[in-house]
Amino acid sequence: MNKPTVPPNTQETPIPRRSFAHAWRALRHRNFQLFFLGQSISLIGNWMTRLATTWLVYQLTHSALLLGIVSFAGQIVSFAMGPIAGVCVERLDRRKLLIATQAAAAIQSLALAALTLAHIITLWEIIALTVLQGIINAFDMPGRQSFLVQMVDDRNDLSNAIAINSSMANSARLIGPAVAGLVIAAVGEGACFLIDGISYLAVIASLLLMRIRPLDLPRHQANMLQQMREGWDYVRTFRPIRTILLLFAFISLMGYSWAVVLPIFAAQVLHGGAATVGWLMGAAGFGALISALSLAVRKSVVGLTRMLQIASATLGSALILFGLSHTLWLSLILMTFVGFGMIQTASASNTIIQSLVPEEKRARAMSYYTMAFFGASPFGSLLAGALAGHIGAPHTVIITGTCCIAGSLWFTFELPKIRAIMRPIYQDMGLLPAPV
Repeated sequence: MNKPTVPPNTQETPIPRRSFAHAWRALRHRNFQLFFLGQSISLIGNWMTRLATTWLVYQLTHSALLLGIVSFAGQIVSFAMGPIAGVCVERLDRRKLLIATQAAAAIQSLALAALTLAHIITLWEIIALTVLQGIINAFDMPGRQSFLVQMVDDRNDLSNAIAINSSMANSARLIGPAVAGLVIAAVGEGACFLIDGISYLAVIASLLLMRIRPLDLPRHQANMLQQMREGWDYVRTFRPIRTILLLFAFISLMGYSWAVVLPIFAAQVLHGGAATVGWLMGAAGFGALISALSLAVRKSVVGLTRMLQIASATLGSALILFGLSHTLWLSLILMTFVGFGMIQTASASNTIIQSLVPEEKRARAMSYYTMAFFGASPFGSLLAGALAGHIGAPHTVIITGTCCIAGSLWFTFELPKIRAIMRPIYQDMGLLPAPV
């Protein structure tokens, strides 16, 4: 029997439900559901630790330069180990690797908690533990990004999984700093580190409960140095990935350094304390969450290159205006746009690269994505800390925002060239209509 035709006046009724379901389609995979639940808890703790560490360093030193040095110490290690980590991730069981990195991160946070709660922590101990976290991140980030493909059985859901993963991280960015500001005001930074250390148990449990199908990849005949060279040659010669990584690295250098000088804005410009830092970071988290949700509702990776151009310009403009603001309510609004532009750039870059790279090079390509962030961001933090010490935090942020706009203009000129290369790839994948 033929199904009855839906009357014209009711045809539009189911569209909102289909659109909503489409936005969360990666959650139909059991393994990704477990990951979502575990990471949602753990990431809130991560963001509490980030704010608590920044505020603790500022309280101990009152130095913009030392804020930059602490951030630099952890991130430069991740950058230096990036190529080695990418090859190791391809050779190891990724779930076991992530269990190990999460357990190590838990120990690091609990060590911070113990030293802080005992009131014996010094700047050098913070730097040493930050370096340890940098080593962990060098393996954890490419491992986690390349593990996404094993958690979703349908490759077409990969871009949605990346967007949901970003939504999850930025929900935590919204909640974690706001909670941390209240916890620090009530009982101090040590409690934030303790909560973070305990929260890792959730993601470790989720990884242990997964049923993972092994990847069918060819055995590596080349040694590690040859694999590192292959990964570098691929990233260097494939123009779309090279261009996107260069833009992302530049935005990481100039556009992410605002977090280092945020305590100075809170204390000297807005005349607040740790709670003010929490509100500002929470506002950035709200903008980042909006960005991630906007990517989740997209049905295709097609068109994301244009969003990279828009997002980097948005980030730069918001930073310039934030540097000029002296009122809390306006600063909160501008930080929302900062968070949107920052995460839109990072997530769109991630999604495009993962859509283009072949599986046998995925971990190595994502290690360079990690390096683009961890290589540029620490120098940006160091630069911002040094500049803020000489010309003040507001002028520093204005300069970095101007550079982000310059990066967007450069990418605008590169856009037609990389689209010409990407178009036939997306046509072969069925994302664009084939030429007639």
